[in-house]
Amino acid sequence: MVGIDAEKIAQEAINAIADKIKNLNTLNIIVAGKTGVGKSTLINAVFKEHLADTGIGKPVTTHMRKITKKGVPLAIYDTRGFELGKEVQLEVKKEVIETISKGLATQDINKAIHCIWYCINTASNRIEPEEIEWIRELSMDNQITQVPIVVVLTQSFSKKKAQEMRQILLNENLDIVQVIPVLAEDYEIEDLGIAKSYGLDVLIKVMGQALPDGLMDTLQHVQIACLEEKKRRAQAAVATAAVAAAGEGAAPIPFSDCALLIPTQVGMIASITVIFGFDVNKSIITALLSSSIGAGGATLLGKTVVTNIMKFIPGAGSVIGGAISAGTAGVITAALGEAYIGLMELVFKGEMSIDDLGTKKGRDAMSTMFKEGLKIKK
Repeated sequence: MVGIDAEKIAQEAINAIADKIKNLNTLNIIVAGKTGVGKSTLINAVFKEHLADTGIGKPVTTHMRKITKKGVPLAIYDTRGFELGKEVQLEVKKEVIETISKGLATQDINKAIHCIWYCINTASNRIEPEEIEWIRELSMDNQITQVPIVVVLTQSFSKKKAQEMRQILLNENLDIVQVIPVLAEDYEIEDLGIAKSYGLDVLIKVMGQALPDGLMDTLQHVQIACLEEKKRRAQAAVATAAVAAAGEGAAPIPFSDCALLIPTQVGMIASITVIFGFDVNKSIITALLSSSIGAGGATLLGKTVVTNIMKFIPGAGSVIGGAISAGTAGVITAALGEAYIGLMELVFKGEMSIDDLGTKKGRDAMSTMFKEGLKIKK
């Protein structure tokens, strides 16, 4: 049997990652609210690359600028001027509706507005009547376009006060998706300790329910606020790949044909990487694959590798007739994917750096999780 070079597979994975990122649809969000409510802090806490600090802000209307950053499939439309009175607020609302209509008219998902966040500062201890009226008028003008509107209660140091304000807004029966209290960053309160950040994960979950499926991978790629949603999306990719691998092995797969499974596994690794949004290079992928498929890492799913791997699979038995079954192909693929998700989780939590992945620390972690995955999957 001809061996399959792990470096070649890694390069294929890197190419697949680049292609997937290139093909991600752009997520467009309008963020509205008065100056000082914490819009920039919220944006930076939810999305990668500190977009509100380092992104390029280009004026698109009198009271709106579009913030983007090269290589990030996200655009934030930041509105300004709410604190300047009723007349300006009406102008802003008109500009928001016109921006939504223009995007919709293109029939291009990359140019459409997908969501509106209206931010209210909980620390102000009150909701201005004109803000409620502005949201109500916007939602009425938005009835045709039906862009989801989420009210975000920023700087919610007091959860009790935030819930009171949330209930006030819900009682208004506004045509909005949800009212979400958040504290975007940990905040030190003098003589009382640290108020821990919260609510950002809820915002991401609500976004995941409100956005079209064509933006799900984009949302997970750009968000840095909710590990649970990243894992859920990544595990769906693993499940799809495992089913595909099992289908490819519906008849026992001769070892000489095991390479048929590799595109499925490469695509799976690429999908997980894109969902987590980390910058993973070829040397890291090579090291991780090598740690999973046996000493030397010369081949993926070659005869020696599969024979060694099957020792870890309960009930897999021995290799019969020089072939592996569909079930075994699916188990191996699922274990590989879950182990890779486990590594991405460690990086997300800050328990391991991206650079660690290519070291002995990363290889050992991948190998351990891969073997454990094989043991628990029947």
